[in-house]
Amino acid sequence: MKHTTIDGKILYTSNKPGREGEERGREHFTFTRHTDGKRTLRALCEIEEPDPTVLRDITYSLDENDMPMDCFVRLTVGDAFMGAGFFRLTDEFIECESYGPSIGRLSQRVPIAGTFDGFGTHPIAGDAYITKKMDLSKGPHKRNLRTFLPSPDHRGATPPMVAESVIQLEYVGEETVTVKAGTFEARHFRFSDDDGGMVGLSGEAHPVYDVWVTADEDSIFLKGGVGGYMQTWYELVELTRR
Repeated sequence: MKHTTIDGKILYTSNKPGREGEERGREHFTFTRHTDGKRTLRALCEIEEPDPTVLRDITYSLDENDMPMDCFVRLTVGDAFMGAGFFRLTDEFIECESYGPSIGRLSQRVPIAGTFDGFGTHPIAGDAYITKKMDLSKGPHKRNLRTFLPSPDHRGATPPMVAESVIQLEYVGEETVTVKAGTFEARHFRFSDDDGGMVGLSGEAHPVYDVWVTADEDSIFLKGGVGGYMQTWYELVELTRR
């Protein structure tokens, strides 16, 4: 095979008082990179806490310029099927074909109307990869990211349909990071929702979210945490490249 592959596992744990360090889920992900520069992320995400549980399957492809091409999402919430959907993105619009028990069959064709930065698929590995949209030549700085999503919920636990959000991303700097998967040269980024542009079903803005990613073109998630009402922590515990 001519493509290269990155496989990893991210452990989800809790920072809530009395539950510090307890496992609350996990994510298995695979990136394939083709000789023409295109990539596909495949991710299986399991969230056990808080209830209801979430099981998410994602297959997400990007072009050689790291712009989204298409994405398939399948969701099981509380161990019951919630929905499945396919998204196709062009320079002008997003198409969505999805189905779920609460929405029936849904077809959307949403104009993009301007530039945007990416598609937020909800896996932690995808959160890390979108940090590539920051211009590191500017040094530490902060800017708005315009993204589209298959769900406005902070856990992505609603039937797949087109949503849009604006969230702030800050490049903090570089450092050396050690996680269970090894020691890496890393870049530190911080997501924030200063304008309340990503209010989830909880009715609260997304809390500040710090992430550390590998300081290379792959931008692999290493560790990170969300404060506020979520109080979660994530760490890369397994990594292979082939």
